[in-house]
Amino acid sequence: MNTLRIYMLVAALVIGQVAHASTDFGPDSLKGPRKVRDVIIYEDARFYSTFPSVVKKKDGEILVAFRRAPERKNFGEKSSSHVDPNSYLVTVKSKDGVTWTQEPELLYAHPFGGSQDPCLLQLKDGTLLCASYGWAFLRPDGMEKLKQPYFETSGAVFLGGYILRSTDGAKTWKGPIYPPRVQPEINLDPFGKPVAAYNRGAMYEGKDGRIFWVVAASESNKPKRTSNHLLVSEDKGMSWKYSSVVATDEKASFNETSIYETPKGDLVAFLRTAEMNDQACIARSTDGGKTFGKWEQMGFQGHPMQAMRLPDKRVLLVYGYRHKPYGIRARILNAECTDFATSKEIVLREDGGGSDIGYPWAVQLNPKEVLVTYYFNIGNGTRHIAGTILQTGN
Repeated sequence: MNTLRIYMLVAALVIGQVAHASTDFGPDSLKGPRKVRDVIIYEDARFYSTFPSVVKKKDGEILVAFRRAPERKNFGEKSSSHVDPNSYLVTVKSKDGVTWTQEPELLYAHPFGGSQDPCLLQLKDGTLLCASYGWAFLRPDGMEKLKQPYFETSGAVFLGGYILRSTDGAKTWKGPIYPPRVQPEINLDPFGKPVAAYNRGAMYEGKDGRIFWVVAASESNKPKRTSNHLLVSEDKGMSWKYSSVVATDEKASFNETSIYETPKGDLVAFLRTAEMNDQACIARSTDGGKTFGKWEQMGFQGHPMQAMRLPDKRVLLVYGYRHKPYGIRARILNAECTDFATSKEIVLREDGGGSDIGYPWAVQLNPKEVLVTYYFNIGNGTRHIAGTILQTGN
């Protein structure tokens, strides 16, 4: 082999390694992100653990809330479901993001059914909010007497949303607080009352102390056709008022949306979609949530998304990737979240054992490191709560 051919092969190998590193993390850099390690936050083969959210409390303790249900395969059933009568909201804690308490503490068990997707928000005064929603499992004679319309799946009827509050650092929780029905919502709960507002996604406390929450609503008899709407609280989550339509469409559905306020004061909604091949979408308000402009596609696949402000005011956007190779991905946007179409994609994980993974949620561990939490499976095994520690280059 001549010298020129050897040089060309070496050059090609180096270029390939650099290209791969730019997609993932690569070597240390003053500006670029770098993956530090993956961690197991909670794993128990007896339980199907999913849908985490995370906050760093005022005392420095890291709190992860997630939904835990029995692993139905242990009962000889074919698989577990995202809807289960024995799904509860639980928490685990850590001081460093690596070592976690082994036995979860109960956050809330709904008296009428299984609970889903605990979504944490810590307010500036340390108050913790947790938004969730539930499903009631009815026997056949009860199903026959339900008032129409209602939303049913896997033998369960949708209960609607609720919010819990803690003012003592998650030692105790009060509630539930039931938000109002969003006017387009057509469905009734098992008691024949309008379904309370609900969502899976991050709320945000604005500079003026208002709390913003994007919720979903079913607008037609097609159960998967939903739109997004903004609710606002001016009393730390005790009550909620309707503000505006965030995103609606005749063909596409919008749900599981997180909201973020930029330094300029824009409200940016990161939308999960249906009937759009998992296209990530965005909608923006420049008037404090009174109105939102037309939603638009962001140019990549991924859902649902959550946005977190970095120390230098850039925004870490994390999302699940439910296509091969299954995993967790992220982007770092500018402070006003206007460069989403050109921002580079960061691959946090690509070793997932199937599409039943994701729902990432990030928190700042220290000035240079972020913990991204999510649920995961390896080889289609036990669904567990995992995390990735990322140096963001700040």
